[in-house]
Amino acid sequence: MTTKDIDESVSAELNRLRESIDNIDAAVVHMLAERFKCTQQVGHLKAAHHLPPADPARESRQIARLRQLAQSAHLDPAFAEKLLNFIVAEVIRHHERIAEESANGQAAAGD
Repeated sequence: MTTKDIDESVSAELNRLRESIDNIDAAVVHMLAERFKCTQQVGHLKAAHHLPPADPARESRQIARLRQLAQSAHLDPAFAEKLLNFIVAEVIRHHERIAEESANGQAAAGD
């Protein structure tokens, strides 16, 4: 069966749902962009004060918190944890880059 063989009312409902999904995807992307703006600021603050890029204790608390939120939202907590781990890995990568750039900038300024 192809999409054009589907009843018109089913097709309309499918389109409505897909439009909602597209809107949610756009919102997720924008929310992630805002999150990364904040984490970039954290990275600069950490670099300025010579703090490590990763904070395992904070990450553990965040994972526990997100798993609980996922469970109350009827979302698989394991999926939520995987998503957070993916995001945190990217944040740490950014923080390492910021720290490296900060160290190189300070070394050049001290020359």
